[in-house]
Amino acid sequence: MTRRGKAALITGAGRNIGRAVALQLAADGFDVIINGSSNRDACEAVAAEARALGVEALVAMADVGAREACLDLATEAITRFGAVDVLVNNAALRPARPFLETSEADFRRVMSVDLEAAVWLAQACLPGMAERGWGRVVNFTGMNAIAGHAGRAAVSVAKHGVWGLTKGLAKEFGAQGITINAISPGPIAGDDEAGGAVTYRMASVAHVPAGRMGSPDEVAAVVRMLVSEAGAYVNGQMLAVNGGGTM
Repeated sequence: MTRRGKAALITGAGRNIGRAVALQLAADGFDVIINGSSNRDACEAVAAEARALGVEALVAMADVGAREACLDLATEAITRFGAVDVLVNNAALRPARPFLETSEADFRRVMSVDLEAAVWLAQACLPGMAERGWGRVVNFTGMNAIAGHAGRAAVSVAKHGVWGLTKGLAKEFGAQGITINAISPGPIAGDDEAGGAVTYRMASVAHVPAGRMGSPDEVAAVVRMLVSEAGAYVNGQMLAVNGGGTM
């Protein structure tokens, strides 16, 4: 097929950071694949905003916690746009649960969404990037996930795995015109979530020298830089977008 331009696949793109990333990349001319797991209306709204910026947008609903769903998602994106040039692994679960009350099912569910999805989607998208000699992968870790936080051991394990994946892939694919980086956001203002997420974010602000929450657009701006030509020599890094919370 004749390609119109580069395409970016963003998981968890129906709101908050994922939405902001999708719209900033759309503003830069990327066609976007908007992935969500349940709220199609939110994803369709983001896609409509992206199309208003003059690009094509595909809504691709999938639970990225399942390997086959990840592969189907990548296949749908590649079939529609000919390739995935930018992969942003943003979707994540962050349940708060005491470690001794964490069941095997709880643990495996966090691993599947927060870590394994990044593995399977990278495995599906990297061959095309390598063939074209250009690609960008941006993964998400997290300030408290990397520093450690009581009640979120499973998330910390998964996000440390994402950081390891980022470094390993950066070394393996860096010579092929592909960069793989991670972003560690701090407390970011956004839509309310279940499980006391607002209270959790507010408590995290106490550890941030900037003294405030960040915005989704501030995180998306760093993604925007990493996937641009200006970011071509940034590889294998974890950029802290957290107001100094992990300096």
